Amino acid sequence: MDRFSIPYARPGQVIGLFGGSFDPPHQGHVHVTLEAMKAFGLDRVWWLVSPGNPLKERGPAPLEQRMAAARTLMQHPGVEVTDIEALTGTRATADTLAELRRLYPKVRFVWIMGADNLAQFHKWKDWRLIMDSVPVGVIARPGDRISARMSPAARLYAKYRIDGQARRLLGRADAPAWCFVNVPMVDVSSSQIRERGGWGAEVLPE
Repeated sequence: MDRFSIPYARPGQVIGLFGGSFDPPHQGHVHVTLEAMKAFGLDRVWWLVSPGNPLKERGPAPLEQRMAAARTLMQHPGVEVTDIEALTGTRATADTLAELRRLYPKVRFVWIMGADNLAQFHKWKDWRLIMDSVPVGVIARPGDRISARMSPAARLYAKYRIDGQARRLLGRADAPAWCFVNVPMVDVSSSQIRERGGWGAEVLPE
């Protein structure tokens, strides 16, 4: 792996990690990213565009296509679209985080997810290792607030939850730590776009 092909981060920075297949990327991804930056006091956010989601049976569109669409859509100086998992050869989030912490030992990472992912987080490989490794910021999405708050992960790690009023402390907290915030929501998903056949039409900025 070429060490210089992965993003640069200064020691002490707080980097939010937002992973997914982005098949396709859409305004909901942008919305979650910008709300997370503001809510959790992040210096930067890296989109981790996955070569493939191990929880999904069907493979996504080619990585190059999704990377190009994501870079067209996500126009913000504090956000970098990356293919880190392709470079490191990792697929599961826990493995990716372990590699990033090895490569950036002096950087603080925060895993960002929507509330829909928290609801089924206990199905992820080594999900408890993820919770014990980095702080987790959860952004509410349509229809998933109750299921997320009642999920096995939320219940098991209830005592490590940071109150929403103190959400900007998350980036400097030691894991395990997580915070759930409610924000104005964008009701759009990649699956909806694919079902409507709008992959090419709905990934560009408005």
